[in-house]
Amino acid sequence: MYNLLLVDDEADAREALSNYFPWNEVGFRIAGQAGNGKEALEFLLKNDPPIDVILTDIKMPVMSGIELAEAVYERKHDAQVIFLSSYREFEYAQKALKYRVKNYIVKPAKYQMLLDVFGHLRVELEEQRRERPARDDEGASEEGLLIARIKAYVRSEYRDATLDHAAQQVHLNANYLSFLFKQKTGQNFSDYLIRVKMEVALKLLRDMRYKTYEISEMVGYANAKNFTRTFKSFYGKTPSEYRNGLHATP
Repeated sequence: MYNLLLVDDEADAREALSNYFPWNEVGFRIAGQAGNGKEALEFLLKNDPPIDVILTDIKMPVMSGIELAEAVYERKHDAQVIFLSSYREFEYAQKALKYRVKNYIVKPAKYQMLLDVFGHLRVELEEQRRERPARDDEGASEEGLLIARIKAYVRSEYRDATLDHAAQQVHLNANYLSFLFKQKTGQNFSDYLIRVKMEVALKLLRDMRYKTYEISEMVGYANAKNFTRTFKSFYGKTPSEYRNGLHATP
């Protein structure tokens, strides 16, 4: 059952339409009513219950049906919009095609017209519902590959890696990449980068050929004191203390 929102500034017209047509027989439920576009938009954004279709008059006070369709379009809401208005407003309604308005029903709404329009719409909505899991899985897979690429970049270029450069690798805005990385991994990009640097530093410290300041530079720290401070906060001991522990007698 799909949720339908009726929008008309005439309460009698809304009630008549609500009771005149057997909505449940074509798969729809009247989830709410609104007297103008502003009320409809507020109802829609509450998303409780989520609205699938908006059947709205065009000319209304406060916010017209055209303005409502524009607001729904700009917010990228999934609700389908259908206009309900008089013949003389048909040309005016055509201007709203760019807002993905689904159809146009002339007042007074005839039974057969409602049956045809909402019968076809139900079929479309059911097809979209079946396709959505596949699209969601595909999107999740693409995001997973993207995060894997970012991690591989960090592990390869940890010395000079930055968020901006990582974003360039995958052609994304740096702020969006930062948000996506945190959402998918549960940690900030900067924290992941530090962790990789410290893991590499830990391995290098086991090789006595390298001095601490050399290892600092190898993992991207120009200032050895900053490296020491970060290493200690990460492992609980300084690089020197860690090395001394390697040679401690059991």
